[in-house]
Amino acid sequence: MPSAQMNYARDISGFSLLSANEGKTMKNISLVSALLLSLTVLVGCSPEVGSDAWCTDMKEKPKGDWSANEATDFAKHCLLK
Repeated sequence: MPSAQMNYARDISGFSLLSANEGKTMKNISLVSALLLSLTVLVGCSPEVGSDAWCTDMKEKPKGDWSANEATDFAKHCLLK
């Protein structure tokens, strides 16, 4: 029996719906999704703009890496309190 027909026959018989490569691809997609979700959660835990922790973080961050909005917020919340 040709391999395409064998795969189809295996699919309808319920033994395997994914080939070995498709299974690896699904695992990789799941892993990448889990990593992105973890990163999103970690980024979401950064201090609120204007808080003492945020001001401390900004003081430690190199000034060249600040965005214009960060510089404005730092001046408003940390320098002009």
